[in-house]
Amino acid sequence: MATATLNATDAEKINKLKSDVASLSQISENEKSGFINLVARYLSGEAQHVEWSKIQTPTDKVVVPYDTLAPVSEDAAETKSLLDKLVVLKLNGGLGTTMGCTGPKSVIEVRNGLTFLDLIVIQIESLNKKYGCSVPLLLMNSFNTHDDTSKIIEKYANSNIEIHTFNQSQYPRLVVEDFKPLPSKGNTGKDAWYPPGHGDVFPSLKNSGKLDALLSKGKEYVFVANSDNLGAIVDLKILKHLINNKNEYCMEVTPKTLADVKGGTLISYEGKVQLLEIAQVADEHVNEFKSIEKFKIFNTNNLWINLQAINRLVQADSLKMEIIPNPKEVDGIKVLQLETAAGAAIRFFDHAIGINVPRSRFLPVKATSDLLLVQSDLYTLNDGFVTRNPARANPANPSIDLGPEFKKVSNFLSRFKSIPSIIELDSLKVAGDVWFGAGVTLKGKVAITAKSGAKLEIPDGKVIENKEINGPEDI
Repeated sequence: MATATLNATDAEKINKLKSDVASLSQISENEKSGFINLVARYLSGEAQHVEWSKIQTPTDKVVVPYDTLAPVSEDAAETKSLLDKLVVLKLNGGLGTTMGCTGPKSVIEVRNGLTFLDLIVIQIESLNKKYGCSVPLLLMNSFNTHDDTSKIIEKYANSNIEIHTFNQSQYPRLVVEDFKPLPSKGNTGKDAWYPPGHGDVFPSLKNSGKLDALLSKGKEYVFVANSDNLGAIVDLKILKHLINNKNEYCMEVTPKTLADVKGGTLISYEGKVQLLEIAQVADEHVNEFKSIEKFKIFNTNNLWINLQAINRLVQADSLKMEIIPNPKEVDGIKVLQLETAAGAAIRFFDHAIGINVPRSRFLPVKATSDLLLVQSDLYTLNDGFVTRNPARANPANPSIDLGPEFKKVSNFLSRFKSIPSIIELDSLKVAGDVWFGAGVTLKGKVAITAKSGAKLEIPDGKVIENKEINGPEDI
């Protein structure tokens, strides 16, 4: 079936690829057929082109303002019955390599010695304890994070929370030159393989047996989010709205700022709600796509999805999300990996909506500059929940730009005796060999640059306000 729309050359490519992939003993039959289908779709060029003139701004019925959601009842029994239908799933396939850490990104310490994973477990534990429910936690690992995560979660054995792990698919990287799988060419290492993006969450949930097990326990909705988004906490108002309105899929979106101009946005297109990513936009429309006036919201990747609907669509093989080609190089060999995104699945579900949520539900930690924000006095930590300090008047967070010396978590931590107070900070730019003393306060616009080859130390207790510092004489 996969080869029906292929020309003769591409059909031949797929047949050769099938026989190459058949001999890869490291992966399952499901993974082999999933991979072949993905490549066949890619070759058929079925990439969906969006006609710019057909794009419409979604109405409030399609992208519901958060503050119009009905309040949740004070009745604890009613809340328990809502939560008993819920599963929390964190995408846990990423490594902490960009922040200079080994192992899964979710085990980086965020605050008070607690990791992303610790905070997630504490949050769900306190929900389960408060309402006497049993919301389980699922972690979707990749082959990169599976072994480490299995060891790490042993420490939660005595908590009142069920933790399940499953792996997303493992696909071979494709050699561009001859269209062969990289593992067939003698590369037996991990870098011959790749996890095909979080769009793979749907078939992997089914293939792992986890989906059937959850359905048999009466679970109805899964809340999917990135493990590094500290704002992605269970929200009872959203859950209640989806159950009452029989929405099979909900994407949390939030207003764009200039920092988010490349983020995917929701549009109404030919009567359906759809995710529009920058990669789908023709060059002549890119500036319009980035404008905050026309496309005011972006995808937080906090997703709420009905489990029965996932089951129906996976079994029917209906989830054909846009393919994201990701070219890479391994040991000088040009390879291609094809990926899909979970957010792009929105158009296949019935009664799918977006909810325009407060920015507080999007607090990702992608770099040490984000770590500075969440470790500072700008946030407080209670019961695993990271909450913004009401003492800050400005609704936007300060912009933080740290030089390469701060890129790795270990270097970042060693360069601050303590994290500065930044409640009144607008922007911070640090370049060069800069070291911060304890109890430093930063306010307004601050730029600190160490001269090449020189070490610049900010003394303990220093208050710096609206200042550019290029050497000790400026402090």
